[in-house]
Amino acid sequence: MRAAGTGKDAARLRALIALLWRAGLRVSEALDLAESDLNRENGGILIRRGKGGKRRQVGMDSWAWHQLDPWLQIRAGLPVGALLCVIHGPTAGPHWEEAAARKQLKHAAAVAGVRRRFAPHQLPHAHAIEMAHEGMPLVVIQRQLGHSNLGITSIYLQGIDNAEISDTVHARRAPMISANNGLRTTP
Repeated sequence: MRAAGTGKDAARLRALIALLWRAGLRVSEALDLAESDLNRENGGILIRRGKGGKRRQVGMDSWAWHQLDPWLQIRAGLPVGALLCVIHGPTAGPHWEEAAARKQLKHAAAVAGVRRRFAPHQLPHAHAIEMAHEGMPLVVIQRQLGHSNLGITSIYLQGIDNAEISDTVHARRAPMISANNGLRTTP
């Protein structure tokens, strides 16, 4: 987020990052949003055409809404159109192209020092993992991401590292009953 820089382009890029990371949207879903799809009062965002053409409502936390504020102030001064739109020149207002958005995301990742290959879809994966860490039920994560089955959602959660798995299992409480309670030994 800090590597996005300053100015209008940076505010738009930070808004995109917030939507991908904190609402779990795909790039195409974020770029298809209109201002009317945002409902700050209930923290909801309407996805009119998600994966498979499906419509869904997602939530987004207050921190992410605050990250959108600078962009929403800039957006109010531009012609009516897509939420994340072209900013400069005579074509200001219409839909920001996915290739241009991806290029800016990759540039910001490079400036931030991300040395691994970066793909914007890693941000919704991070969102899913964070929700799992926070104890969200798997079906809530599934609906937030717009997955048709839990198998896809569980793939997103494979980013949990081995040390965390070890620590979690190691921290389990001892059994409440004796380990040999009810077991018969045969002579």
